Amino acid sequence: MPERRAPPQDLPALARLLVDSHLRLVGRPLLADGPGDLAERLWTLPRAVVAHGIQDDPVFCYANRLALDLFELDFAAFTALPSRFSAEPLAREERAALLERVSRHGFIDDYAGVRISSTGKRFHIRAATVWNLIDGEGVYRGQAASFAEWVDV
Repeated sequence: MPERRAPPQDLPALARLLVDSHLRLVGRPLLADGPGDLAERLWTLPRAVVAHGIQDDPVFCYANRLALDLFELDFAAFTALPSRFSAEPLAREERAALLERVSRHGFIDDYAGVRISSTGKRFHIRAATVWNLIDGEGVYRGQAASFAEWVDV
């Protein structure tokens, strides 16, 4: 496994890490080529994008606007949340197995599961891609997920 380091704290560097890791591991771009600031384009992407760091109990380090709307949190609250709390208690073992599978293979693009917002609203995500955040030097910095399909349950 690559060396582990915390993700960068500034949003432009984190956006670059998310986009570059996705392209390198998944083999397709997270964002279409286009003009404008990368961090702003990721923020407004019509797909939810979240990421967590490498803590023993990983804490979210990023969510775009759509993800914040779904989880009903602001950026500060979301980025203080251990990522395991995005799933209901009964689904946490399944989530841990998923993250281990991603760690071994670099990414998966077939994840589906129920997530829970800060107000208790449950939503089922489908066709989610989960990938490792690996920087250009091969250092492991966490994991990210993106999805565009969900239904309230």
